[in-house]
Amino acid sequence: MIPEQPLSLAVGADLSLEALLAIPDAPSAGVVICHPHPLYGGDMDNPVVVRVQEVCADLGLATLRFNFRGVGGSGGAHGDGVGEQDDARAALEALARATGGAPSAIAGYSFGARIAALVACGDPRVGGLAMIAPPLGMYDFACIEGVRAPTLMVAGTADSYCPVPDFARLSARLPSATAVSIEGADHFFFGKLFPLGEAVAKWARGLREERPAP
Repeated sequence: MIPEQPLSLAVGADLSLEALLAIPDAPSAGVVICHPHPLYGGDMDNPVVVRVQEVCADLGLATLRFNFRGVGGSGGAHGDGVGEQDDARAALEALARATGGAPSAIAGYSFGARIAALVACGDPRVGGLAMIAPPLGMYDFACIEGVRAPTLMVAGTADSYCPVPDFARLSARLPSATAVSIEGADHFFFGKLFPLGEAVAKWARGLREERPAP
């Protein structure tokens, strides 16, 4: 596996975030990974975030996971989901610089899925979107109907924050997206990290294959 290196991620002139960056030789694409809600213990060392990073790195993609503002070694304070979008955009820019301009995708888990979706909705340069356990019972994800990049949605059938009917309705509105339901998985994917990794790997292979290295 490509080793991760610590990175200080600048957001504007007076805010820096704690991050980990892994860059292979001649990466064809990279993935920024957003963690779950900062006010409920979410950080970049969450097992789901780590699993996504491992899967993408094993496939030869560059990865950047980071702590949102106010989390761990990151400066600032929680930004109510607004400042966190700036954090994610800064991560995408940093990853693009580190890879020499290779296309960058964004993945997020729970609250991180919400941030990833909002960023992808507003930036056509985003080369892929993965939403893991999107909290459809709490937020509106309608904007992703305009996302044209390869999109993955993954949720467990026992996830109370992503009700099965809501997941099915959003999937029906996104015929070009890949929707994966993991039987018996809850919001935290306890005991289900392997099938989660398989779903993410299929999406990540698509990013790699659609954008071969020069």
